[in-house]
This record gives sequence, structure tokens and C-alpha cells, in this order.
Amino acid sequence: MRNMVISLLAVVFGLLAGALLMVVTGHNPMEGYKYLFEGGLKNPERIGNTLATGTPLIFTGLAVAFAFRTGLFNIGAAGQMLFGGFCATAVGLNLDAARPILLLAMAIAGFAGGALWAFIPGLLKAKFNVHEVVSTIMMNWIAYWTIYYAVPAYLKGEYLETESRALPPAASLREAFLSEWFGGSYVNLGLFLAVIVVIIIAFIINKTTVGYELKAVGFNRYAAEYAGIAVNRSIILSMVISGGLAGLGGVAQYAGNASNIQIGSLPSQGFDGIAVALLGANSPVGVLLAAIFFGLLYSGRGFMNAMTDIPPEIADSIIAIIIYFAATSILMERFARWFMKRRLSARLDADGRKGE
Repeated sequence: MRNMVISLLAVVFGLLAGALLMVVTGHNPMEGYKYLFEGGLKNPERIGNTLATGTPLIFTGLAVAFAFRTGLFNIGAAGQMLFGGFCATAVGLNLDAARPILLLAMAIAGFAGGALWAFIPGLLKAKFNVHEVVSTIMMNWIAYWTIYYAVPAYLKGEYLETESRALPPAASLREAFLSEWFGGSYVNLGLFLAVIVVIIIAFIINKTTVGYELKAVGFNRYAAEYAGIAVNRSIILSMVISGGLAGLGGVAQYAGNASNIQIGSLPSQGFDGIAVALLGANSPVGVLLAAIFFGLLYSGRGFMNAMTDIPPEIADSIIAIIIYFAATSILMERFARWFMKRRLSARLDADGRKGE
């Protein structure tokens, strides 16, 4: 409940700060927010696009949140997502199998690719105490240049060397019935996979011995070791699961929202996953809701810009401010306590005057 209040306050303060920015820059905040939210919710197509935009963020948010819950800061979700998406794309382009088997193989390949990319930082952390922030950042750029070489060398598109060949329909997560339900949007099966993964991760964290051990290591590594928990194994396992989740985000992005993989950029969803995890208070369900909210903001900012002269950077600033407030959770908690205490004092004073 406390974390939910803090997240809601972060959103409220972020929206208020965004309104102030609009006023300062000479724009109408009511009009801006009207078109921002209409852009993500106006009709079934826009709702579907909001859900599709938020789907990779669910996976990367879960990846970061899972690592956070076990005392690790996985800032390499972008590289893990990119390499996992590359592995899934390679399978989709080269494996000839029935569609259910092909999609399952792609999901496994994506998870394995992301897990492999996170295994190295986990091993370095466990064996040599190399800080995971440094090692995961380095792995991001290794993934970037690996894909930069491998796509033109092995998966080159028919017309452009900067992108892979398009995935065949059998290897795509898109479904005609889903697109029809949501007015022609690009919502896809990745959303259902994300919901299933949220349930699985929530179960692992809250209902299993493995989850308890991982959280214990996150709370206090030395106390967990004293209690007989294999700390090094837990660190590696945590990073592997976290990386695998980010790899599934690559599957959702490159086989669902897109139809191929391009070189020359790290997926922004990997870094946005940090914000999603913070706003979702590292809770699987919180991450799901936060990712959809971020998907709404990202989907709506273009519409806001098209219907008004408000620049899309205002929406980016709102997101950044929300992240800032979510990150300063201690201050937010103190503010919430002060506000509740003040309300309680005012109520007691009012009751006292009535008693007189």
C-alpha cells in the first residue's frame, strides 16, 4: 500500500510539473493532457498501440525489478534485449517448423540470449566482486557492436544492410484477430506472454524457496551467507533470470512490434525499464501497470504534438520528472506521512472543538 501511494504521488507530481512546463512555455495544459491521453486511449486502435508499446517495457521493467529485489542493479537490459532479440530473429529466419513450435523456439532463444548476456556480469560479480553497473554497461556496447557486425554478415536484408531480413508470417507474434479487435493496431501475442511472465515471476519471488533465498541475498548478502544460502550461486541465478526477461523483451519488440532487427542503436526500452521498475516499486504487478502507463505516454505524445503546438519533449520531461519522484521514494514517503499526520491532526482538532 505504501509503495502504491508513493507511485501515485510520483505520477501526480510529474503531471503537475508537466502542466507547469506547459504554462511556462505558453501552452494550455488542459488541452495538452486532453490530447496526450486521447492519443493513447481515444479508440481501440490507439488502446492496442498503447498496449503494444508497453509490452517490451513489461519485460525490461521485470528484468530490472527482479535484479533490484535481489540487491543487484542490472543496467544492461538494453544489451540483453538486443542480443535476445537477435537470437530469436536468427531462429525465426532459419528454423523451418510449425508455427507454435517456431514461436516457442524463438521465445526460448530470446530468453537464452538475454540470460547469456547477463551471465557474464553475474559471474564477475559473484567471483571477483566486479560491480554489475560497470560490467552490464560494457556488455551493452559489446552487444551493440556484435549485432552491428552479425546482422549484415549473416541476416542481411534484401535491400538494406542495416537491417535483417523480414521475419516470415509464421515467425511473427502478430495475429489477425488481435489486430481486428483493436482496430488495426499492432498489439500482438507478446502482451499475453508478458502477462504470463508477470504471474510466474510474482510466484517465484513470493512463493518459492528460490525467491526467498534471492531476496535474502538482496537484503543482506553476509547474513544470507551465514544462514547457509549459496550467495554466489544466487547472484548468478538472479542475473541470468533478469537477463532472460530482458531477452524476452527483445522477442516482443523485434518479432511483435517490428518484423526485423536493425543495427545502429540500443533499444531505448532497456533503459526505460529502469524507470518502469522504479515506478512499479519493483513489484511484478506494479511493473505491469507502470509499463502500460509509460506506453500511454509514449503513444500519446505524438498525437499531442500533432493536434497542438506543444513539443513532444514536454511529454519526455513529464516522464523524466515522474522517474525523479519515483526514485526519491524516501522523500515521497516522508511527504505522505507528513500529509496524513496533518490531516489526522486537523480531524482531531475539529472533533475536539465539537466536543466543547
